[in-house]
Order: sequence, then structure tokens, then C-alpha cells
Amino acid sequence: MKKILLLLLTIVLFSCNTSAQKSQKNKKAYTVSKTESEWKKVLTEEQFYVLRTAGTERPFTSPLNKNYEKGTYVCAACNTPLFNSETKFDSGTGWPSFDQEIKGNIAFSTDYDLGYARTEEHCATCGGHLGHIFNDGPKKTTGKRHCINGDALNFIPKK
Repeated sequence: MKKILLLLLTIVLFSCNTSAQKSQKNKKAYTVSKTESEWKKVLTEEQFYVLRTAGTERPFTSPLNKNYEKGTYVCAACNTPLFNSETKFDSGTGWPSFDQEIKGNIAFSTDYDLGYARTEEHCATCGGHLGHIFNDGPKKTTGKRHCINGDALNFIPKK
């Protein structure tokens, strides 16, 4: 009986530790920080869903998916430059895709939302969820595919 109680206590302690670690990971301080109600005032409903709740827009719905103009893609929440148009390519997935980020402006973490590990991308300035990075991009460049929600981006044309 004592062994069973010890085993149950060990399981409870480890499961509590895991939850605490997860909540600590999400408490990173960002340069731009707002309350949920403040974000709702400055973002559209779709932008809030993607950037603040890690949602995913439906594929092939973003006008930025087929945008081929020269310019810079910035975070829709805080205007941090994230990708240059020269690194954009048509992946056929239905989401804007890039083979290289602007270094230092994107933060990475691991999510297990689908039951396996994926590398999630966040704006390094405000923490907004952007999308995920995969290793199936153009082999002639980086081999990476930054699969980004169009709702997480604004486009600034080159003048």
C-alpha cells in the first residue's frame, strides 16, 4: 500500500512540475506587451485569433499568399520587420512562405498541439504567433519553409 501511495505522489509531483514549466515558458517578457483587451482594440478579430491565441487561418484565404511585390512583411501587431519579399516563394500550401527570416526579429519555441513536436514562430518584439517552420523549403537556399499566417502580417511596399 505504501508503494502505491509513493507512486501516486511521484506522478502527481511530476505532472504539477510539467504544468508549472509550461506556464513559465509562456511568461517571457516582450518589448511590446498589452492586455488581451488592449490587443482586441488594435487587431482585427482574425489577427487576434492568429497572433494572440495561436490560431491558424484557412489556407488560400490570405491576399498576401499571392503577393509578389517588392517590400517587407511586418508583424501585424507591432510592425516589426519579419521577412523581405526576396525570400518569399510559392510553396503551394496556401499560406505565405519564406525561406529566411530577418535575423533577430523572430523567436522560436516548440509546440505539441498536434501530438508531435513542431517549431513555432513568434514575433520577437510582441510574442505574436506567426506560424511554423519546416525543413521542406527550397534546397538551393536554406531548405527552410517559414509557413506564416497572412493575418499575422502586414506588407509594406518598397518605394
